[in-house]
Amino acid sequence: MPIVHVNVWEGFGAEKVKTVIQEITKIFVNLGVPEYAVEVIVHEIPKSHWGIGGEPASEKFQE
Repeated sequence: MPIVHVNVWEGFGAEKVKTVIQEITKIFVNLGVPEYAVEVIVHEIPKSHWGIGGEPASEKFQE
């Protein structure tokens, strides 16, 4: 039973999360894994807690 963890920035959106879950599940189903056995966990992480190149993403990618 595969368990897939996906990390995204906070605010990714419910519809996008739903799409990610569906599409990742399809990949494993195409590999012969039963749909019921696939688990996808989406973690939304604040940009202030995500470092890129030595600085928080909240500073590197200011909105």
